[in-house]
Amino acid sequence: MDNRNQPWLNSKATDIIFILSPAFLSLLLVLLFPSQFQNASGIPVAYWVILIVFIDVAHVYSTLYRTYFNPNTFNKQSSLLIIIPITCYVTGVMIYHFDALWFWRILAYLAVYHFVRQQYGFMRLYSREEKLPSVIKTIDKIAIYTATLYPLIYWHFTPARNFNWFVEGDFFSFENNVIIKYANATYLIIIAIYCLKEIYLIIKLKWINIPKNLLVAGTFLSWYFGIVYFNGDMAFTTLNVISHGIPYMALIWFFEKKKIDYTLSRSRLLNLCFGKYGIVYFLAILILFAYLEEGLWDGLIWKEHQSVFKPFTGLPRVYSNELLALLIPLLALPQATHYVLDGFIWKQKSKF
Repeated sequence: MDNRNQPWLNSKATDIIFILSPAFLSLLLVLLFPSQFQNASGIPVAYWVILIVFIDVAHVYSTLYRTYFNPNTFNKQSSLLIIIPITCYVTGVMIYHFDALWFWRILAYLAVYHFVRQQYGFMRLYSREEKLPSVIKTIDKIAIYTATLYPLIYWHFTPARNFNWFVEGDFFSFENNVIIKYANATYLIIIAIYCLKEIYLIIKLKWINIPKNLLVAGTFLSWYFGIVYFNGDMAFTTLNVISHGIPYMALIWFFEKKKIDYTLSRSRLLNLCFGKYGIVYFLAILILFAYLEEGLWDGLIWKEHQSVFKPFTGLPRVYSNELLALLIPLLALPQATHYVLDGFIWKQKSKF
C-alpha cells in the first residue's frame, strides 16, 4: 500500500501533533483519570486557565492574523471587516435587551455551527487531492456531520446534561426516547457505511487517506465521549476545547507562515510573529488578548477567578440591566466576530 503521497497541510509531523492528535490526546487524558472527569461539575482553577484562557479564548484571537493584523487583507476587505463587528454588536445589544438568555442561546448555537463546520472544513482540506466518485464524497460528508450532529441530538433529546455550552439553559431540551432510538441506529449505520467505504477504497486503490481518516475518527471519538458517554463539565470542556482550539491555531500558523515565506509582508508584526522564533510571539499575543478579555469578564461580570485576574479585582461588578445589555455583547464581540468571519475566510474562493 502506497502512503507516500498524503495530503498533509504542512508536514506529516506537524499535522499529526497539532491538528490530528489533540482529539485523541484529550480523550486519552479523560480516560486515564475517569474519576476526575466522569461527573465533575467544576474545573480546577489552573486547569481552567489552560483550557479557557490559553486555548479556548486564545484561539478566537488567532483570526486576527488572517484579517485585521494583515494590512493587505484589511485593505482588500475593509468594508466586511468593519461591518461584521458593528453588526454583531448592535444585534447583540438588541437581543440582550430583549432577553439575556436568548442572547446566550443564539451565541451558543452560532458557536456550535462554527465548531461543526470546522470539522467539515478540515475534512475538505484533507480530501482536496482526492478524485473519487460523488457518492464517496457524499458518504464522507454525511459521516463528518454525523460525528458532530448525533451528539448534539443526544444532548437535546435526553435528560439534562451536567454541563452547558455557555450558561445554564442555553440549549433547548426536549426529552424524547423515540428520536434517540432512531438516532442511535442511524449513527451506527453511518459508521458502518463509512468503514465499508474505506475498506473498498483500500482494496480498489491500494491507498488510504491517513490524515482524513484520523480527522474523521478523532471527531467521532471526541464528540461522542465529550457529550454522550461522559456527563461532566470537565470532560466536555477538555474534549471540546482541546480538539477545536489547538487545530484552529495551528491551521492559522501554517497558512500565514507559508504566505509570509512566499511574499515579504509589509507588516512588522507579521514578520515578527511568523519569522524566526515567531511562534513565541504568535502565542504570547494570543494569550495576552485572552487574559485581558477574561480579566474584564471576571472583573465586571463573574467575579469567579479573582486570584487569576488580580489586576481586574478593583473593577466594580455591573448589575444594571441597561449597562449589561451594552457591556456583555461588547465583551462577547471577539467571539461573535470570530464565528461570523470564519464563515468567510476559509471559503474556497475566499480573498482572505
